[in-house]
Amino acid sequence: MAVATAAALTVTGLVSTAQAADVNNAKNAGFESGLANWTCSGGSGAAVSSPVRSGTSALKATPAGQDNAKCSQSVKVKPNSTYTLSSWVQGGYAYLGASGTGTTDVSTWTPGSSSWTKLSTSFTTGANTTSVTVYTHGWYGQAAYFADDIEVTGPDGGGGEEPGPVIPAAPAGLTAGATTTSSVALSWNAVSGAAGYKVYRNGAQATTSTGTSATVTGLTADTAYEFSVSATNAAGESVKSAAISARTAKEGTGPGPGPAVPKHAVTGYWQNFNNGAAVQKLTDVPADYDIIAVSFADATPTPGQVTFNLDTAGLNGYTDAQFRADIKTKQAQGKNVIISIGGELGTVRVDNDASATAFANSVYALMQDYGFNGVDIDLENGLNATYMTKALRQLSAKAGSGLVITMAPQTIDMQSTSGEYFKTALNIKDILTVVNMQYYNSGSMLGCDGKVYSQGSVDFLTALACIQLEGGLDPSQVGIGVPASTRGAGSGYVAPSIVNAALDCLTKGTNCGSFKPSKTYPSLRGAMTWSTNWDATAGFAWSKAVGPHVRSLP
Repeated sequence: MAVATAAALTVTGLVSTAQAADVNNAKNAGFESGLANWTCSGGSGAAVSSPVRSGTSALKATPAGQDNAKCSQSVKVKPNSTYTLSSWVQGGYAYLGASGTGTTDVSTWTPGSSSWTKLSTSFTTGANTTSVTVYTHGWYGQAAYFADDIEVTGPDGGGGEEPGPVIPAAPAGLTAGATTTSSVALSWNAVSGAAGYKVYRNGAQATTSTGTSATVTGLTADTAYEFSVSATNAAGESVKSAAISARTAKEGTGPGPGPAVPKHAVTGYWQNFNNGAAVQKLTDVPADYDIIAVSFADATPTPGQVTFNLDTAGLNGYTDAQFRADIKTKQAQGKNVIISIGGELGTVRVDNDASATAFANSVYALMQDYGFNGVDIDLENGLNATYMTKALRQLSAKAGSGLVITMAPQTIDMQSTSGEYFKTALNIKDILTVVNMQYYNSGSMLGCDGKVYSQGSVDFLTALACIQLEGGLDPSQVGIGVPASTRGAGSGYVAPSIVNAALDCLTKGTNCGSFKPSKTYPSLRGAMTWSTNWDATAGFAWSKAVGPHVRSLP
């Protein structure tokens, strides 16, 4: 009996209570359902389709004025339990924290990065704590930040973990649309649960897309190709769709010249994404805009090569067919529609002969395919003057004299003629339409008189424009680029009246601040804004004021 009891005790002593696995207690952690479960201060947050770390969406939150763009969620937790809090962030200053823990509130931050960076901290809940507030925010006057894949990992607080993704089904309905001598446009049906798609040409991956269409470029004229497409998400990649065949067009002439750019012109960037600004069709852009820069082309795995994918989902169902028709409508109204390359997060690199040729060929293919009148160079992560010059000259040789070329360098890029951007502009002066420097997100800079000027003033606009005007560019190739509203940039917004005063100062010598140029430049091209969407959000206050003023210049 004693032996049996001891044995029973021994066996019982080996048995322990099973512990439930830790779960992610945050809801809509990847913003796949927009801002569901999240609250963002002052309307500062939006779910965007690019950039994303996983899935199809991420959070973009934009600080403005005294608002640091705080987005928060109440998360159910267990008392007396330890949790790990983490998030992937990108862009401007980004903070991650938890409050109401019942013990010590925690936070961590990063000063910003151009790639996804993981923030992580931990906290222990108090004896009576059943929920905590998890939050992210940026910092005053800094650029927008992005956040994705937020986790509050620990014991299940009662809400359970959301189910993870499963590998999607193969896409159906793959069809070929418009073809050129070097490209084929493809479209297919959406797949439930897909975060993106891979497009294959003759069995090899050619490009990717976050929507249900893509244009494969860099092809040979009058040649048959086989295409298929697969769907992807965080769980993996589907099998490929049924393959289709398509033949590129025979060699012929490219698109004809577009409408002439007016002597004084207004340029506006149109957003092919939803970041909280008003969503627009091209036909929603007011007539005050003479050049509409479609933002942005997408890089492909081939260095220098670009493609374009309309964000149909983010643009409330705006179809590829509508977009193409609207380009023609705008052109019939005398407007030029161009494709913009780059942006804050653009990674197009043109730094050797092969990438220069790939750039020229792919941009020209987009011009043939969509009817774009030209290209905008908005590369904010580096530019090689030697090879960008080669690329643009190759493009000019293909497109002819009607080609519109605009550039949008940052202020630091145009401080000296030895800078790569400035050298590129001077190298292509004979084919360049306008340089619309970004007079924002800048801080203080030197003017042409050697004095330091702070952004946000008429002197900043005129004294920095003077560098370009005296550095070799024709006045008709110089424009003033500014945000359309306080939410259009992290810093540097000026009222439309300041823009108009700067235009008057440079063209007529009136309405100047403390800086007055030694001469006037009556043929100054005009002004640019980021963006037509932020302009719409602010009731078109910018274009209604600046557009008529530009047209009234001498």
